[in-house]
Amino acid sequence: MISKKKDAEKDDVPLFMISVVAKMLDIHPQTLRLYEREGLLKPTRTKGNTRLYSETDIENIKQIMTLTRELGVNLAGVEIIMNLKHHIHEMKAVFSDFILYLQQEMQQEFAGFEEKFQKAVIRSPQHQVLKTVINKDSL
Repeated sequence: MISKKKDAEKDDVPLFMISVVAKMLDIHPQTLRLYEREGLLKPTRTKGNTRLYSETDIENIKQIMTLTRELGVNLAGVEIIMNLKHHIHEMKAVFSDFILYLQQEMQQEFAGFEEKFQKAVIRSPQHQVLKTVINKDSL
């Protein structure tokens, strides 16, 4: 099974030139350049300064297009939304790490607890406990 990290790395590999992305998404190349100037995208550049877009870049472009075309958000609003989305993603990762840390700490803290508890409890068969209760009530 491929890990999420490897999937994320695969999605970040720059593969597509601006003309290919423009055709794929039915968007003008100048619009892609505008998104880059506005700081909404940061495609990888080759040594010859050619823009190369990754699968992650393409997903971001799709989100920008949805926000602008379907929801009427301007580019300043898109920037705020994308930044918030990025921060939420980072917070989820930090929270997941924290939960993992807590689980490990609890496992260490309570390691052997069940064994210690079993030794500390005095066992008595259930029927004896009931007899005792019944006998006390009948008096």
